[in-house]
Amino acid sequence: MAFKVAVVGATGNVGREILSILAERNFPASDVVALASSKSIGREVSFGDEKILKVKSLDDYDFSDTDIALFSPGGAVSKVHAPRAAASGCVVIDNTSQFRMDEHIALVVPEVNSDALADFRKSNIIANPNCSTIQMVVALKPLHDRAKIKRVVVSTYQSTSGAGKEGMDELYNQTKSIYVNDVKEPVKFSKRIAFNLIPQIDVAMPDGSFKEEWKMVVETQKILDPAIAVHATCVRVPVFVGHSESINVEFENPISVEEARELLAAAPGVSLTQANDFMTPADVSGEDAVFVSRLRKDATVKNGLSMWVVADNLRKGAALNAVQIAEELISNHGLTPKKSLAKA
Repeated sequence: MAFKVAVVGATGNVGREILSILAERNFPASDVVALASSKSIGREVSFGDEKILKVKSLDDYDFSDTDIALFSPGGAVSKVHAPRAAASGCVVIDNTSQFRMDEHIALVVPEVNSDALADFRKSNIIANPNCSTIQMVVALKPLHDRAKIKRVVVSTYQSTSGAGKEGMDELYNQTKSIYVNDVKEPVKFSKRIAFNLIPQIDVAMPDGSFKEEWKMVVETQKILDPAIAVHATCVRVPVFVGHSESINVEFENPISVEEARELLAAAPGVSLTQANDFMTPADVSGEDAVFVSRLRKDATVKNGLSMWVVADNLRKGAALNAVQIAEELISNHGLTPKKSLAKA
């Protein structure tokens, strides 16, 4: 079977990463179409090492002969065009926040809740979770299955690529400007990001949190278990690629560090480091796994563990997870190309 695939938002950081991963994983595609806004028509993007695609306009693209559309264009664009694609029978995997909390749309991390894909044809839209949520639930899933998580307290250290190309450019330009004593004022971020930390990601919420923190709460509950209490503090840090998280977990049932290590070592999508080693964003750039290190007992609660979790936010935190959802649909949920249906 071979599928016609559209990548929406193909000129952005995540869109380019999706194209790269489709090629790397030899995704069964008969045709790959790069789509973006009308101002990007004719721009060239790479698909693998040798093939170049010319960008077409999303606005007038006909999805009727397209099997899978991987969306990463921004929520406002997905709100308009994802339902249009879905109505034509195309399966949409959307990387924006637009549909994540829609009760009729599955929010999926394949290693955690692939069973949520069973009814994907009801809406033809599947939501890709927030990058910081994805890496956390991949690490928590095997532990929750064993000892049942009561509460999670997480602090994130999120790279500028999570804010798109503009965020990465701002870090680069501000860093250069400081060395020549010509400090650039912030545009993408609320404060200077170079040589600094910003405890704000997304807009302010009524309770004093910021929306990124709210996302981690509600998305974890939707994906993993609605009974889990989550408290998050999300911080933007002067790193180009790679999100890091300090996670403290309280369980209902006893679980030792040794048991947790065994479970994580065997868990899909997890790479567990040696006991006295640890991973950093620089170590995981370009990698697919969620890396867990510094696993240790937290003696301040009855059944507590702490860990350090790092992942490439453009890959597992976005593009790779979306491609894995498509692969899961094909392998285990009966997705077939429209052309094969027409022949039948």
